[in-house]
Amino acid sequence: METTTLKRCCVYLLLITGMIACKKEVAPPPPEVTTESFSNSCAVPVSWFKLEQKLIKESPGFAPPVAARAIAYTGIALHEAVVWGIYGVPTLKGQLDGLTTLPTPESGKRYIWAIAANSAMADIIRYLFPNASPANLQLIDQQESNDLTSLSDGYTQADIDRSTAFGKQIAAAIYQWSAADGGKDGYLNNFPTDYTPPVGPGLWVPTPPGFQRAMLPYWGNNRLLVKPDQPDLTRILPPPYSTDTTSAFYQSANGVYKISKTLTPEQNTIAKYWADGSNTFTPPGHLIGIAVQLVSEQHLSLGQAASLLAKVGIGLNDAGIICWKYKYKYNVLRPVTYIRNRIDTGWNSLIGTPPFPAYTSGHATFSSAVGHILEDYFGHSFAFTDKQKIPDGFTPRYFDNFNAMIDEAAISRVYGGIHYDFDSENGKQTGKELADHVLSLRY
Repeated sequence: METTTLKRCCVYLLLITGMIACKKEVAPPPPEVTTESFSNSCAVPVSWFKLEQKLIKESPGFAPPVAARAIAYTGIALHEAVVWGIYGVPTLKGQLDGLTTLPTPESGKRYIWAIAANSAMADIIRYLFPNASPANLQLIDQQESNDLTSLSDGYTQADIDRSTAFGKQIAAAIYQWSAADGGKDGYLNNFPTDYTPPVGPGLWVPTPPGFQRAMLPYWGNNRLLVKPDQPDLTRILPPPYSTDTTSAFYQSANGVYKISKTLTPEQNTIAKYWADGSNTFTPPGHLIGIAVQLVSEQHLSLGQAASLLAKVGIGLNDAGIICWKYKYKYNVLRPVTYIRNRIDTGWNSLIGTPPFPAYTSGHATFSSAVGHILEDYFGHSFAFTDKQKIPDGFTPRYFDNFNAMIDEAAISRVYGGIHYDFDSENGKQTGKELADHVLSLRY
């Protein structure tokens, strides 16, 4: 009798342990919502984010912070379109600043969550890229139609229509919420004519070769997705501006100059690999590409992909806002200005200097935020190969871990001659702190 009871207890213990271990992936949804085919395939978000990379590259005005914003709202729409199919995973409503109202699925009705995700991502991308070319708008229509066809086999038309409508309702609600964040029309006015940069020693001035106006000077005023709304900008400071050759500022500038004169072939490659300048998918596009690549390679379920890609997008958006707030708070001049004035009048940077202040580095902030979010999901020792630049003729880059990626992306801008070392180091710190805020949410 005792042996039989012991065996039963062991069986129950194993069942409970298995349920806990698998809860994240396969546990049923809330009982009031029927789950029909909560797809384990990540193909839907993978295909849509790949198309979004193309749209960022080819749509006017999608500078890095604007691209980061689009990626964020796309990921949030994806998450909210499928979250009701994942037991124990809460909505982001009430967690993200200002997101107080969202549609909910009908009680007791059948939903095909992959179809809801498809329609939500199609519509939110249409909303976010209204200036996409006619050819690219047609690609959005075609991809939505193709995915819907491939996902609909075996389901009634009523279930398909209900799932499609729910995704569209989510996209409309997310877009309406996004419209109040301060960045809705950023792609239309990268270089506002009403902004006059401050003048004084050590302050940013337009840089060669284009000597463009300041890009997105007001972006730092936008609403963050994760509170607090006002980050502390006095704790991480650049060194005081100085022309004294013994000063920290001069030494940093001279360090950029010396590196430019002794670049190894590998350093040259790193600088160009991470350049991601105008007419590219930008640093945020590069980083979401890495995340999507890993989602596909690691065969994440639709629910797992939605959770991870929402985190990455939120991190990118808030990294852009915080970094741009720093840039226009301190207005630090670029290395090309300092070096030409104080060290070598004929000097040029390897990479073209973008039209905004130096401090802090956007690359370092974006990469650190995303790298630490990915590290939280995949682990400290997760090795991977970044294949995002193969179409541009680059050899894939292998990394032992995400910190190695963060460090390389950050130092690439020093190798390129467009950032001081303190831009990159403090940007990495800001990105890490931002990632901690993002990861504090429940997904």
